Amino acid sequence: MITRVVMPPLSETEDEGTISRWLLKEGDKVEFGDVLLEVESDKAVVEVESFGAGVLRKILTEADETVPVGTLIAIIADEGEDIGEIAE
Repeated sequence: MITRVVMPPLSETEDEGTISRWLLKEGDKVEFGDVLLEVESDKAVVEVESFGAGVLRKILTEADETVPVGTLIAIIADEGEDIGEIAE
């Protein structure tokens, strides 16, 4: 099953976040609850956990990039799943 990883809301007042660093890389196995990355807000650094399991197939936003809340930043899926349409 495909899991879309999106930039989470870090507070009620912030509408974007900056990816501090990815803790996993493309190709790594992911379990539900694994910490994928750290996101920096004006006030704190927050760990973002996975809401799915599979393989981190595609990272769409690199470290040090600032993106709006809700932006697709990565895709988790099983090895054989087609993620082409989502990744574009």
